[in-house]
Amino acid sequence: MFDTVIAPSGTLLGLLQRGRGDGTLHALTAPREEALAALDQCVLSDPRHDWQVENRSLYYARLYLDLHGELDGIERHLFCAADILDDDETRTGLALAVLGHLASYGRGDALLLLRRYAATGSNWAWALDELALRDEDAGLRALAGPVLARFPRTPEGEAELAAVVRDAFEPRPWRLWADDPTRPELAERVRGAQERGSFAQWQRQLNSSGPRPGWSVRAVFDWAEEAIGRTAGLHVPAARCLTAVATPEDRAEIVLAARAGSDGARSTALRYLADARDPQVLELIAAAVSDGSRIVVDAAVDAFERMGGDGAVGQARAWVGRPDELGAAAGRVLACRGGADDAGLVLGALRETVRGEGPDAATLWTLVDGAGRLGIACAAPVLRHVYRETASSHLRGRAARALAVTDPSFAAGFAVECLWDCEESTREVAARHAETGDARVVEQLRRLAADPAEEDEVQTAVRSRIGPDASAV
Repeated sequence: MFDTVIAPSGTLLGLLQRGRGDGTLHALTAPREEALAALDQCVLSDPRHDWQVENRSLYYARLYLDLHGELDGIERHLFCAADILDDDETRTGLALAVLGHLASYGRGDALLLLRRYAATGSNWAWALDELALRDEDAGLRALAGPVLARFPRTPEGEAELAAVVRDAFEPRPWRLWADDPTRPELAERVRGAQERGSFAQWQRQLNSSGPRPGWSVRAVFDWAEEAIGRTAGLHVPAARCLTAVATPEDRAEIVLAARAGSDGARSTALRYLADARDPQVLELIAAAVSDGSRIVVDAAVDAFERMGGDGAVGQARAWVGRPDELGAAAGRVLACRGGADDAGLVLGALRETVRGEGPDAATLWTLVDGAGRLGIACAAPVLRHVYRETASSHLRGRAARALAVTDPSFAAGFAVECLWDCEESTREVAARHAETGDARVVEQLRRLAADPAEEDEVQTAVRSRIGPDASAV
């Protein structure tokens, strides 16, 4: 992933990079060349914090449509020399996803670019997935030759082909090719790859080196330690294994591991004791945060946050002021499970996090949710700041949901621009709250109701406001 510099939130580029609805509204009134230049910059240099969970492609595709934007910039980006030298899928993934949406809207130039890139580009698999959802059978069948030519007819090449077929996100092209009577050689090769991929998956499951019946507590700890460096979060399934094999007589050994064991054993023991709500676990968690490795600290904090019961909430009230990971975790626990009396502590944690770590701090996700859950009206100013400044569209959506219950001005303010937001969950909130006295709101609600690319949840929310017949508004 590229480290894209995010422009200030008050600029057109900054708004578009964040996927804010105001980005679209400003782009439609800005000089067209300026708006298209900013749009191209966003699509060609992915601005998302996490491309796997944040949406931008439909948002950008809709803006290309509204601006009648040409695709020359995307074409140059896809077929430049860097595509040969850099096969990281994040370099081209957003551009390909945008082309996919444009193809759905009937842009033939986008469809042709996807076909061409699937035949010759390094991130061909992504392009093929986009085409699998949108292209006709004949268009997909024409790609069988170029795609299969990527895999030499050697044992290594056939093994690679089998892995690609097995892991394909969209299986439709491969099924078409396997059943194509006009090209029997290619069809036979694809069917063979399908069979080898299925067999390899079965073989991996059969040869799994995971837990076995009859394991002891020590065997579980050894397994966790052996894999802790190469498998993140292994202490979680290891703790479940421990639950299956541990007896009351094993508690002393488990407590000792939680206090001074190796990283894998200590992480596993802490998670097990937290799940069991052991009376010593809070003391052991605090000790682990004080003297444990990074792996152990993370496991200890996670174990504390997942603890249920009044004891964990009570301890969170005592820890919320700590200047370490436990203090931050305590704020999140109160945000999730605290009561009305904890509103001041949650608000304090929210303000301190924004002040100390900025509007993109990971812990803000839970604190923002907590401000909304507890209905903390005086949190509205800081929530509005997070909404404006964060580069994470998911966090902005959470801020919007919190503002909907804490800020009386939300319906006539941010809710209006949220109708154009890049995240469907944010558009859904807007569809339920935006005041329809604004002509732009009515027009956009009608557009969302009629757009086949819009998510069902958004259209359901729209219909709850305007009824099944959008023209009735």
